[in-house]
Amino acid sequence: MDVYFGHTMKRATQAAILKDLDKKAVLLSGPRQAGKTTLSRALFEQHDYLNFDSAKDRIKLKKELWDREKPLVIFDELHKMKAWKAWLKGVIDTEGVRPRILVTGSARLDISKRMGDSLAGRFFAHRLYPLTLAELKNEFSLKDALNRLLNLSNFPEPFLANESGHYEKWKRSHLELILRQDLPVLETVKDIVGLETLIELLKSRVGSTISFASLGRDLDRDPSTVKRWLNLLESLFVIFRVTPYSKNIARALLKEPKFYFFDLGQVEAPPEAGLGPKLENLVALALLTEQHRREDGVGVPRAALHFIRTKEKRELDFVLVGPKGPKLVVEVKASDSNVSASFGALGRHLGVPKVQLVHADFKEYTTSEGVAVRKLGPWLQEIETVFDSFEKPSSR
Repeated sequence: MDVYFGHTMKRATQAAILKDLDKKAVLLSGPRQAGKTTLSRALFEQHDYLNFDSAKDRIKLKKELWDREKPLVIFDELHKMKAWKAWLKGVIDTEGVRPRILVTGSARLDISKRMGDSLAGRFFAHRLYPLTLAELKNEFSLKDALNRLLNLSNFPEPFLANESGHYEKWKRSHLELILRQDLPVLETVKDIVGLETLIELLKSRVGSTISFASLGRDLDRDPSTVKRWLNLLESLFVIFRVTPYSKNIARALLKEPKFYFFDLGQVEAPPEAGLGPKLENLVALALLTEQHRREDGVGVPRAALHFIRTKEKRELDFVLVGPKGPKLVVEVKASDSNVSASFGALGRHLGVPKVQLVHADFKEYTTSEGVAVRKLGPWLQEIETVFDSFEKPSSR
């Protein structure tokens, strides 16, 4: 549970983490200050907690000094330890998972890609992202929750503080911690100012395709440097990438991706765009969060989030694609409840559920071609039910 300003909140992934801790070590990754430590410490009233950022705790970790009578031991920011994977493998192979072992980190723990077989078969991986409308529906009214998400942030502390001044201070310190403390663990970047400028440029381009060459010209850097910086920001959970989907779609563009923020408060759309980019970011993150929660929790097949855009600039905002092809198509609108023409041009190629989400108030309906036009807030609140309708989870 997250506890801020006297408020206790149960997170959606909590039950699945508890279940997996009884079987193997659990590696929990996600954005800094998304609630990982708070959730971890709430799993068992009795636990031992060691944070690699603490000098005293680093000594205890090196000497393997923790209370083995407690039901849970938490190793926070362990990925900052040199050779942490081999160290953790040794602990598990020697002592098993009693006490239960939970490892958290504010950078991506891409085990399968980066660590070979050193922890194979010894862990379950989970991801914790910021708050969603689905998590908030039993705690806040839809109007209040959506207002806070769109005007403040979806991260627990500023969301619950519910003060714009508090969020502005939190936002500055949050990014400072990421760039000054977390980034050096992954790679040495001397040009922090350039990286900060890149983030500023991305804030006003949410929902637009991104050209590495164009960003390079704006930053006076070569495209390869821009690509490397973007990869680092993804690894640090500052942004996430959505790429084009092209299979069975004629003339689809295959190159330029879009980038969205984990912190909704970072989105700074130009006045003419209105709420559109922030709403699009909100939906993108909700889709990503729910898909990853299911992958981590009950082992559904992996799926990727894409968008569709043709050379004629016909576009659908999101298509969720699994191993067997598309599963869901989503278009996002601030106020237009008329069905997007792109559904007619592109949607017939995709025989899957199609929904247009509209933020403004209107009467919901479904077209003869099967496009469901729904109110954005209630649909996001019940996103678990939506996924249940086309997913049949496998048992872990």
